[in-house]
Amino acid sequence: FAYCTSLTNVTIPSSVTYIDPTAFEGCENLTSLIIAEGTKSIADGAFAGLTNLTSITIPSTITSIGSYAFQGCENLTSITIPDGVTSIGSSAFESCKSLTNIKSLLRYSGW
Repeated sequence: FAYCTSLTNVTIPSSVTYIDPTAFEGCENLTSLIIAEGTKSIADGAFAGLTNLTSITIPSTITSIGSYAFQGCENLTSITIPDGVTSIGSSAFESCKSLTNIKSLLRYSGW
C-alpha cells in the first residue's frame, strides 16, 4: 500500500459497507478520516498503525468495530462511538496514547 503515503485526508463514501482489514496499512500521513453513512463494519486492524491520525468521524450506521481497528493511532485524541455499535473487538484502541475523550452513544441495556 505504498500508494497512500501522500494521503492526509480521506472520506470513505456511503457506497462502502465494509472496511477491509489493514485497508489503510502504510498510510502513515493520514490525519483525518471521515466514514460516510452507509458503512456498517470496520474490520480487524483496518486503521491500525496510523500514528498521525488525529480525527475520525464514525457514522451511526456502524454496527461493529473489529479487534485492533485503531491500534497504535497514537495521536487520535477523541472518538464518538454511535449507539448502533453492538460489538467492539479486543484491543480496538490499544496504544492510542492521546485518546482522552471517548464519547459513547451506546444505550445502557443492563450489561
